[in-house]
Amino acid sequence: MAPEIERKFLVEQVPPDLEITSEVDIAQGYLAMGDQQVRLRRQADATLLTAKRGHGIVREEVEVLLARAAFEELWPLTEGQRLAKTRLTTPVKGGMAQIDVYKGRLAGLIVAEVEFDDTDSAHAFTPPPWFSHELSGDGRYSNQRLAVEGLPAELRA
Repeated sequence: MAPEIERKFLVEQVPPDLEITSEVDIAQGYLAMGDQQVRLRRQADATLLTAKRGHGIVREEVEVLLARAAFEELWPLTEGQRLAKTRLTTPVKGGMAQIDVYKGRLAGLIVAEVEFDDTDSAHAFTPPPWFSHELSGDGRYSNQRLAVEGLPAELRA
């Protein structure tokens, strides 16, 4: 099990001239939450089951392909614990950024995550100017909390 090392940032607006290398719609729901979470995700034609452990910028993560029939059988168990987003990828100095543009009741929220090979690279990363303030370790912006609680209070209109 390889650790996942990433930093997360709020994005006020995706720059219109940004080079987008991929775009995919994602629906995800949670079967178990907390520091040991289990999530289902439909991403393009793939259905995935992911287990994560820990919090902060370094966590353990295992992701496996899940048969479509198994996904469809488990999906109803995520009722009330789901979110939808479009994920864009773009190169940034120091890696690739995954930009999540949320939909539905989370519409208006945009975050960017950058994954790193090691913690030294993560700490040395200088975010581009279009990244707003850092959200790494801010539990209010974890996908599992967003799926259950919706937008953090400061973003609700």
